[in-house]
Amino acid sequence: MTDANPLLDFSGLPRYSSVRPEHVTPAIDRLLSENRALITELTQERTPASWHAFAQPLENANERLARAWGIVAHLHAVCDSPALREAYNANLPKVTAYRTELAQNLGLYEKLKALRGSTEFAGLSQSRRKTLENDLRDYRLGGAELASEQKQRFAEIQEELAGLEAKYSENLLDATNAFSLLVTDRNDLAGVPEDVLRAAEDAAQRESHSGWKITLHAPCFGPVMQYARNRDLREALYRAHVTRASEFGKSDLDNTSIVVRELLLRREKARLLGYRDFAELSLVPKMAGSPKAALDFLEDLAKRALPSARRDFAELEVFAREHLGLDTLNAWDVAFASEELRMRRYAFSEQEVKQYFPEPKVLEGMFRLVETLYGVRISSDSGEAWHPDVRFFRLSDANGKVVGQCYFDLYSRDTKRGGAWMDEAITRQRLAHEISTPVAHLVCNFPAPIGDGPTLLTHEEVMTLFHEFGHGLHHLLSEIDDPGVSGIRGVEWDAVELPSQFMENFCWEWEVLAGMTRHVATGETLPRALFEKMLAARHFQSGMQTVRQIEFALIDMHLHHDYDPAGGKTPRELLDEIRSRVAVVSPPAYNRFLNNFAHVFSGGYAAGYYSYKWSEVLSADAFSLFEENGILDAGTGARFRNEILAVGGSRPALESFVAFRGREPRIDALLRHSGMIPA
Repeated sequence: MTDANPLLDFSGLPRYSSVRPEHVTPAIDRLLSENRALITELTQERTPASWHAFAQPLENANERLARAWGIVAHLHAVCDSPALREAYNANLPKVTAYRTELAQNLGLYEKLKALRGSTEFAGLSQSRRKTLENDLRDYRLGGAELASEQKQRFAEIQEELAGLEAKYSENLLDATNAFSLLVTDRNDLAGVPEDVLRAAEDAAQRESHSGWKITLHAPCFGPVMQYARNRDLREALYRAHVTRASEFGKSDLDNTSIVVRELLLRREKARLLGYRDFAELSLVPKMAGSPKAALDFLEDLAKRALPSARRDFAELEVFAREHLGLDTLNAWDVAFASEELRMRRYAFSEQEVKQYFPEPKVLEGMFRLVETLYGVRISSDSGEAWHPDVRFFRLSDANGKVVGQCYFDLYSRDTKRGGAWMDEAITRQRLAHEISTPVAHLVCNFPAPIGDGPTLLTHEEVMTLFHEFGHGLHHLLSEIDDPGVSGIRGVEWDAVELPSQFMENFCWEWEVLAGMTRHVATGETLPRALFEKMLAARHFQSGMQTVRQIEFALIDMHLHHDYDPAGGKTPRELLDEIRSRVAVVSPPAYNRFLNNFAHVFSGGYAAGYYSYKWSEVLSADAFSLFEENGILDAGTGARFRNEILAVGGSRPALESFVAFRGREPRIDALLRHSGMIPA
């Protein structure tokens, strides 16, 4: 029997299309009430400190709350509306307060310590021992050992931070949607690809306008910046993009004060727990271990990448001056000039390549690769979705048994936040009589199809799809039955990108691309000659791309480590200092990057953005074993599945890497893949 409130129905798949904003508050209130009643019972002296009597019931109750709230948070991210946003923001403080209460509950903490110190602990499975160790750490980091006054202040900080992060994200989405430019002269859009123009014309017509509606959403903004010959248009679009959610727009959407307030609260939170700064606190559960280790890694990588980055930019300046007539290469010229240089040097364009990557064929090829490597079968499935464009797939083993399921929501729309991500809907868990198999969402912001034709993906978008499905496979192919360390849970944050970045490497392999390409008009597969040109251009401006990521990682780490948000220096002034050391492209003074740095101020990457490069060392080195044994070698694939994907967070990431690779990671493969040392 299913519950009348779809958020309280845990009998099967999430009932996305049935959820209404009015369901949110009753469901969350009920679950919070039930959980608090359970906690009261579990902290009684009569409840033994055992796994089955204490730890498991608590885990099950929190899993139900996580599933229900996860549906709400997901819909808020992909299908936002005023009513849903109101319901989300009304309940966010309640959920945040509960999580803080949970982490600070001394009765629960003492019971956990008693279980950790009991004779039962040694007999628990590795995943349960790791779950308990992580829980004890998280109780300490959640304030369980604080005095009562400090606990109250910690709870206030947690609630305010949650609200600020949600507001930051909403401001960015609203500011992105607030801008559009109606172009009525086709000549002003010279160079812009035809599929982008069709989408822009369609957007204008939907609002009863003639012309082309140009927006800041990725499927429009990126191609216009890359291909539009109209420099004034590029500058106008660039300015609108980099000043989103700043003082240059609507005051109620300005993220400037939110950035400073988040930094102040994070530092205060860290100091309450006895850490000097938030970066120290953030690094406790990560592989790097300390801000110094992360910063040393970034500075070393910057030294290696800066010479080639400076050569890349100097070369681009000369080309822009001599061939494009640009005396000054401004930030809004870089993407356009780079594409022109690429076409001249390698005799192909991204638009030419794009014709070979219709999205259905790319999905088919990606699924075939996964089937070959990991011995699963992927097929269409049915389930309630939140939008008609969403597709649903199942992964089955050789016997036809379902291993996991995944929603694909690939197209950009106004009600969806930007970027690409994977998130969990259901985590693998052993229930009384069965295994609850994992379910994931995979979300991108690719252009939607226009008319009867398929969406055509750039090679970079293909890599984005592979990247997110790599995260998905980490969740879906877990064989750990305890949800606290199943899939991506419990994995060190700076190792969680390993499976995703690992998947990107296959997008550069002929054996893979040959089977996942088909020209949209002729049906021909990608010509080997064009592939060789793509391969030759693989490291084109890789130095510039690397230092850009290092710039982002350094500002994130320094803001949370040795910057004083209460001092005289603004975050933007610190960013300018870092750019003077590592950046090769100088943005204009009006650039407000920190106001739309969503990864750090609303996306969970605070003092963790370095993880992308840290994980890339692991992913490149892991992929090098496939380079040695054969790109499609099923034995190596099975080993990667068993030692990396299947074990999730049940053991330290370094142990999993060594179990797969046979040794500790080396940076050589990353340097080779980035073109910094010879192949």
